[in-house]
Amino acid sequence: MEYRVNKRTGDKISVIGLGTSYISETSEKEAIDAIVYAYERGINYVDLATAGAKTFSYYAKALGSLRKQMFYQVHFGANYETGEYGWTTDLDKVKSQVDWQLKTLRTDYIDYGFIHCLDEEKDWISYQKNGVLQFLLDMKDKGIVRHIGLSSHTPALARQVLDTGLVDQLMFSINPGYDYQHGDYANGSASERMELYRHCEKEGVGISVMKPFSGGQLLKGLTSPFGMALSQYQCIQYALDKPGVLTVLPGIRNVEDVKKLLGFFEADSKERDYSVIGSFTPHDAAGACVYCNHCQPCPIGLNVGLINKYYDLAKAGDTMALEHYNNLNLHADDCIECGHCESRCPFHVSQMARMKEIDEYFKMMLP
Repeated sequence: MEYRVNKRTGDKISVIGLGTSYISETSEKEAIDAIVYAYERGINYVDLATAGAKTFSYYAKALGSLRKQMFYQVHFGANYETGEYGWTTDLDKVKSQVDWQLKTLRTDYIDYGFIHCLDEEKDWISYQKNGVLQFLLDMKDKGIVRHIGLSSHTPALARQVLDTGLVDQLMFSINPGYDYQHGDYANGSASERMELYRHCEKEGVGISVMKPFSGGQLLKGLTSPFGMALSQYQCIQYALDKPGVLTVLPGIRNVEDVKKLLGFFEADSKERDYSVIGSFTPHDAAGACVYCNHCQPCPIGLNVGLINKYYDLAKAGDTMALEHYNNLNLHADDCIECGHCESRCPFHVSQMARMKEIDEYFKMMLP
């Protein structure tokens, strides 16, 4: 397992976590076996915005004695009073549902208490007006909630809430389809979505990724916008390459699903290569480096993706980007302008000109 650290909380989080959209559909034994199997192989992060109420008892039985070794995302606004998922900003319902979730999970604290599923500004207004936000903050003051999270599918609204400074973790839908304006939750332009990711990196807000496979659409040739099916590993790598991302949360049903996900760590670079998405690049993303590293290997060893990433983050105001850039073995001024990267780039980035631009920018930043 690989781990990344949330800069605001210090939590060391597995890069693959568990989504719970499907697990309530399976039997208790299958579910518990899958959860335990995942834990034993280093997965330590779970989102609990699940499709069905049974999920909470499954996790209690699987991980009750291991609670302190796991991180739970619990959503203030997810409603399971019918046994199935519902959404609410009614304060009394939120209070009763959070209390029920704590009892059913057999825990007395929540690692990340989430402002749940805000996609329109009226949702955010209602969340505050009805007292749900204050309830969440009160729970944090009491130590029951350790950190504040936000789940959203809308970049502009996510930025608005992030600007309050309350949020330590953002749950956002990241996949090639949504980022390139294809799918039910493809909100915001490609550039607007990337700016959100860079903002999170700059502010130290971690991103946990929901819907990495676009509800399975990307995994089927008939529904993929790229004219061919992508693999789970391509989608996972795509999400992990985005600034700010700490963990990807695919849904699971059984041990076999977990085994498939963990195969990501044994997959070679070709299996993770998602450069095919360059065939579906919207005009506002053409010419922009997405850090896919399809240009590798550089003949002299430049890490072209990271050089571009640190440059973009520095321009976005990330004060650590210059240090990260300086710590690279080779820098933009080491480019020999051979054109190898440009000939391989599916996004038509003029990397030779960009390396000159990056070199000039970072040299200007030196004291």
